[in-house]
Amino acid sequence: MPAYRLHYFPESGNSYKLALMLTLCGQSFEPVWTDYGGGVTRTPEWRRDINAMGEIPVLEVDGERLTQTGPLLLQLAERHGRFGAETADEKFELLRWLFWDNHKLTSYMATYRFMRTFTPSADPQVLKYFRKRLDDFLDILEPHLQRNDFAIGKRVTVADFSMMAYLHYPADETGYDFAASHPAVKAWLDRIAGLPGWRPAYDLLPGKRLPHYA
Repeated sequence: MPAYRLHYFPESGNSYKLALMLTLCGQSFEPVWTDYGGGVTRTPEWRRDINAMGEIPVLEVDGERLTQTGPLLLQLAERHGRFGAETADEKFELLRWLFWDNHKLTSYMATYRFMRTFTPSADPQVLKYFRKRLDDFLDILEPHLQRNDFAIGKRVTVADFSMMAYLHYPADETGYDFAASHPAVKAWLDRIAGLPGWRPAYDLLPGKRLPHYA
């Protein structure tokens, strides 16, 4: 089986997507904590030696460093035969929600949560703008999950792991009480948490934590 090393920091939902996928596929990985808060990913040395895109996570597969969670989730699904699409229609739906998440939901939630919780003096007008955008995206997701157990229907896929990662963090970080505001989203998060072997990010990804300001 492939040997995996995951460069991460615990607050990174994108890191969690890969850690969760590997775990649910029955794969172990070597955790490599990265000092994101200290700025290491912005150094020329790190971008030269680890990831030219200057981003976390980085997944090493048998020594080869690979980046970008979307294609990595798809690759892992294909390699391990789990949580991928089984038909052409499913593939289209999986990609549709995966791309929507990467462009909209994860993009805004990751930025909003980081500014709100881990930035000491966030601009309230910027936070208000991001919150309004997130509310809109969640109002798209909520009715979809009222009609479907998971992103593409009855079966969990990597699209679900991608969408849920940043939403599953504690409410004091996200600023959302989904049980009150979006009950279908909360029920969906609970269904994923009920999968055998599921663990939350701070259990799967140990290491020094970023300071909280909210």
